[in-house]
Amino acid sequence: MMRPNGLTDWRNYWEQLRTALLEPSVDKSLLEASLREARAKMPVPVLWLLGKTQSGKTSIIRALTGSPAAEIGNGFQPCTRSAQFYDFPAEASVVRFLDTRGLGEVAYDPGDDMHYCEAQAHLLVAVMKVADVHQAAVFDVLQAIRRRHPEWPLLIVQTGLHELYPGQFAHIQPWPYANDPLPDSIPLDLRRALLAQRAALKPLPGFAPVRWVAVDLTLPEDGFAPPDYGLEALWQAIEALTSLGLQHQLSGDQEVQDLYARTAHQHIAGYALTAAGLGALPVVDLVAVSAVQAKLLHSLALLYGQRWDKSTVTEFIGLAGAGIASGYLARLLTRAATKFIPVWGQTVGALWGASSSGATTYALGKAAIYFFTRRKDGLNVDADTLRQIYAEELERSASILKDRLRGKSG
Repeated sequence: MMRPNGLTDWRNYWEQLRTALLEPSVDKSLLEASLREARAKMPVPVLWLLGKTQSGKTSIIRALTGSPAAEIGNGFQPCTRSAQFYDFPAEASVVRFLDTRGLGEVAYDPGDDMHYCEAQAHLLVAVMKVADVHQAAVFDVLQAIRRRHPEWPLLIVQTGLHELYPGQFAHIQPWPYANDPLPDSIPLDLRRALLAQRAALKPLPGFAPVRWVAVDLTLPEDGFAPPDYGLEALWQAIEALTSLGLQHQLSGDQEVQDLYARTAHQHIAGYALTAAGLGALPVVDLVAVSAVQAKLLHSLALLYGQRWDKSTVTEFIGLAGAGIASGYLARLLTRAATKFIPVWGQTVGALWGASSSGATTYALGKAAIYFFTRRKDGLNVDADTLRQIYAEELERSASILKDRLRGKSG
């Protein structure tokens, strides 16, 4: 086996890295089997959305992911007769949304769907349009679920605030709906409707926390500003109830605003988690992780309208430099070696392997964003900047991945 501290044959290692990122030689069936095992060990968190038809469930998914409504509509996959999954991003999921058929529909018995969904969910999210006073079907299901799972936290999202605005009323800034009691600045009809729904569920069984969030998630053409009113409060509630770090994985840093960067960030987070899952397995060939990284870089190249061929890979690695190449290989090789140490390797070694595989994937992706952005804009790529980005993101990725690696998604 190659020794990490003996990485002195730069030309050979440089060629290994180029091959690994361009054409990882891996048996597809073996890779698929490894990916299935990795997902089982570190499952993608599932947010179970339930509520009546037109309650605003799809708007919540669109706001959390930033994905256009059309894409969401095409992305749902049936998982029972009436419920469906939406994986996001589809290629390497960060989160799954589980959407159930509208409660309260005529001739719909939700019993079977509820039983299935209870076995899948990591967070239960009930959605109620605030102007709809007929929520008995939702209340009944929530009562039943909390009796069976008193330890489950519950997030209740009240939607469609503007439907109870008087006249040309605009959203109140700053968002006031966390105050107790609700302030008088909220229109009377809206305030009464919000409080009525909250009072109706006050005797809810269970001891796990219940959080209420009021939002108004609209499309820009609806004319309400901002169109994602209450979204930050919704994110804070999700983070408080799950500690999954989903907001950063789906939204990136605050400065990540443009569509390219946000979409790229979501892909990187998804592939980094996938690589971390592979890295945690006791026996996985190094090329499996490299194959995932190669798919990420190819995906990013497509996103930025760039070719991912031998010439591009050569330029990317050349700019990255021998330091990154040797460090990349050393981390992967050490990761593999530690997992074969009896006892320690199956625990600490597996965790380190997961962290290392996820971190290198994350850092590669972030460096690639800089590389592809500059090429797309016809600008020179500065090697020092690319190396600095890789080093900084390698360090930062540890904190981003730590919650998921500790099994908080389970």
